Amino acid sequence: MGRSTLGLSYGLTISEALIAPAMPSTTARAGGVFLPIIQSLSLSAGSKPGHPSAKKLGSYLVQSQFQSAGNSSALFLTAAAQNLLCLKLAEELGVIVSSPWVTWFKAASLPAIACLLATPLVLYKLYPPETKDTPDAPAMAAKKLEHMGPVTRYEWVMVGTMLLAVSLWVFGDALGIASVVTAMTGLSILLLLGVLDWDDCLSEKSAWDTLAWFAVLVGMAGQLTNLGHVGALYSAFLAMQLAAGVPGVLAALALAYNTNLFGALTHYSSGQAAVYFGAGYVDLPDVFKVGFIMAVINTIIWGVVGAFWWKFLGLY
Repeated sequence: MGRSTLGLSYGLTISEALIAPAMPSTTARAGGVFLPIIQSLSLSAGSKPGHPSAKKLGSYLVQSQFQSAGNSSALFLTAAAQNLLCLKLAEELGVIVSSPWVTWFKAASLPAIACLLATPLVLYKLYPPETKDTPDAPAMAAKKLEHMGPVTRYEWVMVGTMLLAVSLWVFGDALGIASVVTAMTGLSILLLLGVLDWDDCLSEKSAWDTLAWFAVLVGMAGQLTNLGHVGALYSAFLAMQLAAGVPGVLAALALAYNTNLFGALTHYSSGQAAVYFGAGYVDLPDVFKVGFIMAVINTIIWGVVGAFWWKFLGLY
């Protein structure tokens, strides 16, 4: 897979989709995992940011990962923080999604996977890299793995904790375990076993922002709903759809998916947008051009594939 630029892109896209349910922050995945990998691969191929050589490899990999991230976030309930917020806002309007993790994944699976498979190929034609083949990538990856050494005890603990968290998120509704309890359990395990320390927690500024501001938004939405008002754009549009007779679960999920799909429309439309644009591999006009085209493609795929799939699932 890594012997071609297109294969590298698919490898990165699939990798993000696999870790997304256990890492509920698109920004963290972008800045902490995938951008460093892309930068390393690009620099090894002589592709430098802010330089004409950026077009060799880096520009394409950044654009592909940037445009794919929204679908990875839409695929799983726990892949992005706003997903849980959307279901909480829907609940304030009387829409209850049973077995939320499973229901979310089932409804998103086909259109999201279709988009994830289409995005690298579409961008390969639309925004082609100058370097088509990367025969040294597998050898370089093997060398890096050898340099890292065997899997450590802390890494095994992290893997086990992630699997436990995802399992409890999936089956938590049946077991009566709330999502927040699962998250705190996972964090507690990592702290108790020394994988993380409190300084690590304090330095994770995006997590504290999420905790503070999303809590405020949920509280405001609840109070404004009780007073006969709507608290956010999501609530406003959901209320309009419910008033128009759209099935509640379908309306809630479709709008929630859309909060992820357009995060790559501009360089400021999401946290990961700023991360990828700030890497210096993509020019601003290209962000808007590619973002608009991919937004249209995502809309068509989700609108067509999603409509048939949701009909099959009985959501309407």
